[in-house]
Amino acid sequence: QVQLVESGGGLVQAGGSLRLSCVVSGRSISRTTMGWFRQAPGQEREFVAAISWGDGSTYYADSVKGRFTIARDNGKNTSYLQMNSLKPEDTAIYYCAARSFGVVTGAVDYPYWGQGTQVTVSS
Repeated sequence: QVQLVESGGGLVQAGGSLRLSCVVSGRSISRTTMGWFRQAPGQEREFVAAISWGDGSTYYADSVKGRFTIARDNGKNTSYLQMNSLKPEDTAIYYCAARSFGVVTGAVDYPYWGQGTQVTVSS
């Protein structure tokens, strides 16, 4: 059974940084595309970033490009989302997700999900 567990969320002031972690069990992330999504109250879940299982190519939503960095540590079976220069509009629950094939940005295409971690950015 594949399980994803996020951690690292919290309250931070605008301009600050947080690093989210997603530990995967039941599956090797070296053969898994990892994605990060977020959902703010009253809004749909949106794509944030992804890293492909093959060559490790990374993809970002325009809203976070240049501020967020996705990475993975195959030895720790963990994906990370480094978030810098945070803005109040980044406030949301952040979810990590996994899929077997290449990078896609639609949440419906990821069969495995974590429980989410809250990120709150104060102005």
